[in-house]
Formats: sequence, structure tokens, C-alpha cells
Amino acid sequence: MTLKVAVQMDPIDGIDINADSSFRIVEEAQARGHEIFYYTPDKLAYQSGRITAKGWPLTVRREAGNHFELGVEAEIDLAAWDVVWLRQDPPFDMGYITTTHLLEMVHPNTLVVNDPEWVRNYPEKLLVLQFPDLTPPTTVARDLETLKAFKAEHGDIILKPLYGNGGAGVFRLEHSDRNLNSLWELFTGINREPLIAQKFLADVAKGDKRIILVDGEPVGAINRVPAEGETRSNMHVGGRPEKVALNDRDREICTTIGPLLREKGQVFVGIDVIGGYLTEINVTSPTGIQELERFDGINVAALIWEAIERRIAG
Repeated sequence: MTLKVAVQMDPIDGIDINADSSFRIVEEAQARGHEIFYYTPDKLAYQSGRITAKGWPLTVRREAGNHFELGVEAEIDLAAWDVVWLRQDPPFDMGYITTTHLLEMVHPNTLVVNDPEWVRNYPEKLLVLQFPDLTPPTTVARDLETLKAFKAEHGDIILKPLYGNGGAGVFRLEHSDRNLNSLWELFTGINREPLIAQKFLADVAKGDKRIILVDGEPVGAINRVPAEGETRSNMHVGGRPEKVALNDRDREICTTIGPLLREKGQVFVGIDVIGGYLTEINVTSPTGIQELERFDGINVAALIWEAIERRIAG
């Protein structure tokens, strides 16, 4: 099966070809003979009933500093393409949400991965709220008194922006920490969004497990260990990836959430598990497939494309 594939992603010139999942997805698509067109989110448009994108035919190569080549710039009608990848990173702001509305107008005749309606409805830190039995104690609130009550109950907590990513703006407030008021003032002065607070899980010192699911099925995991003196395990802020196996609790979590992810068209998902607790379900722009391939030899990108090809074949 040869497909016409459009990829909506952040600028390709600045990516790390040894870590970026979008690069690996494009590389695998190219190896399978698919035609690739690349554009950035600001080039997506609605024009008199058509959803269009201005961008370039794309060729990639695993050569640092010379990892891509663009063809002649063109404007395409996404309805004429087989697949659109929604792969730009958060923040999950109104610009991001607008792209999901526009892409929803061509889906599912053009298969958008992941399904934009449910990317919009299930951002990372909100979908987990549907599974309270799997998650640590959590509250989502803008009201300071509610956040204070949560901290008073649980003592040691994590406070973070509801729509952030990559570990940005994540704070640990220990039992004696008195910065909640100041952080609340800082966050509420920046935007009108709620905050999310979770009970701190001491097991994060042993690692934050990123489990990759393809079409609702777990295919493997990596463990992300925080740097010395750091609470956050995100690789963006120095977390160290390690080889790790799935355990029974991981499989229980995946068995619980997998059917919903598959039903809602979330083909490529990365979930975060700390000490047996589900903390995030990443559907916007998951990472980790290159690390998993290096550790376990699992070609996750091929599994993703096989899932897409099955969906298109009906």
C-alpha cells in the first residue's frame, strides 16, 4: 500500500534526529514507499470549504546536520491525501485547538492521526481523570482554597500547568513548602487556566515509565530517571532513559485504557506510570519510540504504520 502522507509538525530543521519520534515516523513512511509532504501548523488554512496546507515534499536521511531535503513549495488540499499526521508539540492553546477543528473537517476520509476530535477532548492531563482508580490523588482547580486544601490533605504534592509539556513549570511542594500562594499568583497572572495538583510519588526517584501503545495495545516501555537533584524525569530536562520491562500493573493499566484509545482513533499514545500509578496519557505528540527501538529492538514506527494501513484498508 502506497500512501500520500502529510505531516503537520514543528520546524524540522531544529529536531534531534536521534530522539524525535516524528522524524522516525517519517523515516519509516519513506522506507515503506509513502509520499511525504511536510508543513508547519501556521500554514494550515480553511479556504472556501477546503482545508489546505502550504509546505514542501520531504525527504529525510539519518545524517546529523543534513537530515532533510525539501522539494518545491506547494499548496495542497488535504482532502486529496490519505493520511495527515497531527504532530506539533503543545502548548495545548487555542492555536492548537483550532488546528484540530480544521483537520476534523477532512477526517476520516483523510485519516488524521491521532483523531483530532479526541486529541482536542483528551489532552494529556485530563483523560487520566476518567480513571481515578489508576491515578494518584489529583485535583484540577484554579481556586486557591481548593489547592490549599489538597496540599493540606496530602502534604507533599506536584503542581503544574494543566496544558504544559516537557516538564516545563512543574513544581514539587514538600510538606513545609510555603510557595503555593506565590506559584498560584504566578500561574494565574499568566493565563486563566486551572492548575493540576497530584500527590507526590516518591517512586519517581526510581523512574517515570513511558509506555507506548499502538492502537490501544502496549508494545513496550522505557524508564526515564530524573537527573541528580531533579524531580522531573522528562528527557527535555535531563531525564535519563533506561531499558525496562512491562510488569503486571502496567498491563492492567493498558488493558483498562486501551479499548477507549483504540475506539477514539488514538493510534500512537504514550502513557506515564510512576510507582504503579497512571499520571498522564499523552495523545498530542508522544515521544519515546527511538529509545524503545534502541533498547528492545522494537520497530514501533513500523507497528504504527501497520495500524494505519489496516485502518485505511478497512
